[in-house]
Amino acid sequence: MANTFSLILVLVTLVTGVVWTLEKLVWGKKRQQKVDDIIAQTNELSSDIARKAAVQPWWIENSVSIFPVIAFVLILRSFIYEPFQIPSGSMMPTLLIGDFILVEKYAYGIKDPVFRTQLIETGKPERGDIVVFKFPPQPNIDYIKRVVGMPGDTVRYQKKELCIQPKGEQTCKKVPLSNVVESEHYQQNIPLIQLNEKLGQTEHQILVNPLRQDNVAAYQPRNGVNEWVVPKGEYFVMGDNRDNSADSRYWGFVPEANLVGKAVAIWTSFEFERGADSVLPSWIPTDVRFSRIGGID
Repeated sequence: MANTFSLILVLVTLVTGVVWTLEKLVWGKKRQQKVDDIIAQTNELSSDIARKAAVQPWWIENSVSIFPVIAFVLILRSFIYEPFQIPSGSMMPTLLIGDFILVEKYAYGIKDPVFRTQLIETGKPERGDIVVFKFPPQPNIDYIKRVVGMPGDTVRYQKKELCIQPKGEQTCKKVPLSNVVESEHYQQNIPLIQLNEKLGQTEHQILVNPLRQDNVAAYQPRNGVNEWVVPKGEYFVMGDNRDNSADSRYWGFVPEANLVGKAVAIWTSFEFERGADSVLPSWIPTDVRFSRIGGID
């Protein structure tokens, strides 16, 4: 089911669209006919009666004016691109708090904007894609993570390393890691380690906390095992900030029906950090990070 804003957008588009259609096909013609009749009877084009008869009611005028704009926004957000704001640090260093991203809505199928039923199949996620999806335990919430496991894969995560055994293969292959450096990011005053990781054809950076132990007891399905077999039609996703991400390790897999789209670009990025003595509200940005604008790996 769509979120509240999408439902309101669809409802407003439908109402204004009905008014626009009736105005073009019925009401407008009736008003014009009424004006013509008045002119024929009075022979005065500029009479007050004729002018009043030609005026659109305010609600028709407003509906006719906004319908094309609302319809354009609905089509753009529902089927082409939708903006999202990054609210947490679970995808650092790839995505930072304050990044505003564009999500390609048609990447994994064209879906109706209300019930999210797939209308046209356009593609499937690939390993390494950054995807936005409806959080399975609470579908009214959108999450963003990276696709790690494909349907049929066996995924293992141990000592900060991923090992993936694709369906039909006999061996589990470690995901390549390289270029280990201390990052500029911290978690509870502990400097995080930044590594380069390659998932499929996608190379990206991840963060790990070298002092934090894997919380295997909290992994799904709560049996103390750090291995998962991805069901058909579902995906195993993880955040790039591995020790600060609530992902498939903890709550399970993402059904294909929950996919919203593929994150493809950062269109703007705001800095919100400020000193303790700042008088500005926390929601007001303190800087624009122009260097972050562009494509997403």
